[in-house]
Amino acid sequence: MSLTGIFPIDKWNFRSQSIFLNLPEEEYELLCANQQEQVFEQGEIIFREGGVPSGIYFIKHGKIKKYKADKDGKEQIIYVANTGEIIGYHAILGDDRYPDSAAALEDCVLKFVPKADFLAALQQSPILTQRLLKALSHEFAVLSNTISVFAQRSVKERLAIALIVLREKYKDDTAPGEPVTINISRTDLANIVGTAKENVVRFLREFKEQQLIHSAGRKIQVLDIKKLVEVSNYVS
Repeated sequence: MSLTGIFPIDKWNFRSQSIFLNLPEEEYELLCANQQEQVFEQGEIIFREGGVPSGIYFIKHGKIKKYKADKDGKEQIIYVANTGEIIGYHAILGDDRYPDSAAALEDCVLKFVPKADFLAALQQSPILTQRLLKALSHEFAVLSNTISVFAQRSVKERLAIALIVLREKYKDDTAPGEPVTINISRTDLANIVGTAKENVVRFLREFKEQQLIHSAGRKIQVLDIKKLVEVSNYVS
């Protein structure tokens, strides 16, 4: 079932997928000149908060969690980046260190573009500059929306929202007619919602009893998206 008219998914997803799409050939070649394909296993760190960026990453396949960690190592997942999205470019644009960390939520294939090549393409391409500005503006709106909404919602409502958003991300990997399966640990799900793992387990059990979802191990299928939106108490 589509979310059109019942949940504003655009307010929860970044729009970096189209940044490199249909760039002039010369500009695209600059980005690809020294591009490297890198494989990361589930849980592997891609970059850490405070690290010095050496390039940007294009997600060829897989999902990446962007997160902040406190002094005790407790994570707060800020965003889940999907296939086709770009990560790591904010620090380069700001000539700064990474403001957050990134790790693979599942086995991933990334394309790494060195910093010098990215900046050279940026300097030459007004199209790329314009797209990045639009992407940054939208990402700010998404993060502001997330902070605002989550601050006003109960744990149960935040979990419902998280499942709705994750369902859309995992839909891209699902064949037509097949059920969408979210594959995520309960710990990572708790770190998205901003609560203890025990609370997530309890509410997932409740959702399962109400036949809103089906779950087995790490895998969750949303059975009734409309009712889950109702549980989220989200008003667009």
